[in-house]
Amino acid sequence: MEFQHITTKTGLDLVQAGGLTDAHAVHCFTTRAGGVSTGHLASLNLGPSRGDDPENVRENFRRICAALGTDPAGLVLSHQVHRDNVRVCTAADAGKGYDRVRDYDADGLVTDVPGLTLTIFSADCIPILFYDPVRRCVGACHGGWRGTAMDIAGKTVRTMQAVYGTAPGDLRCAIGPGICPKCFETDEDVPQAMEAALGSGAMRCVTALGGGRFQVDLKGIHRHCLEKAGVSPDKIVISDDCTACRPELYWSHRIVGERRGVQCALIALRP
Repeated sequence: MEFQHITTKTGLDLVQAGGLTDAHAVHCFTTRAGGVSTGHLASLNLGPSRGDDPENVRENFRRICAALGTDPAGLVLSHQVHRDNVRVCTAADAGKGYDRVRDYDADGLVTDVPGLTLTIFSADCIPILFYDPVRRCVGACHGGWRGTAMDIAGKTVRTMQAVYGTAPGDLRCAIGPGICPKCFETDEDVPQAMEAALGSGAMRCVTALGGGRFQVDLKGIHRHCLEKAGVSPDKIVISDDCTACRPELYWSHRIVGERRGVQCALIALRP
């Protein structure tokens, strides 16, 4: 499965992974191009809480849904708290976070309901999309370093397994654009948390720089967690794009700080 950038007629620059879109499912990772937001949020801001005009955010979502061939009324937006909560979404969740109040905290979303578009936010953290073409279910999760240490990726797999009967070996997983190890330099608390929670295998993704500083490969740790959960290595694809290396294309908290928008990863079963 390879990643490719697709530019729509309205100027959206969307990133897709081969194997996650077929006759039964659609998905994309967004960039910051092709929206109607203005000022420091120009142009494709998808964060309802970033100080944007709410109508701009809704129009940005409408443009993405039009490109995917989905109905905005089916959007289900995460409410991320940097933990490992995975919500099983039903038809009753349609529109939550978009034009209805969210009544949950969740860094992961799963569903087998056609027409629900699961949506997670990122601005350096790692977005992951899941598709089971056998049981016809999908998932999405957001992995900041705390959620990564809590194995949010593996928990999403296990939730799909428990709720929908997913065989992990059937899953296709895409780890989307997010911060690279070179840009994610940390103190020792981050690698210590990874090793304590995930074992020594996660330390293959940590490089010691000296002076108590480390580089952490969050994408690599998520791959490690997915493989431990039973996902086949040849069904995991990782985007090379770093949000911090490419702030002209992606929103990056590390580069820009709080005066920024957010991008999304979206996945849905076709109605």
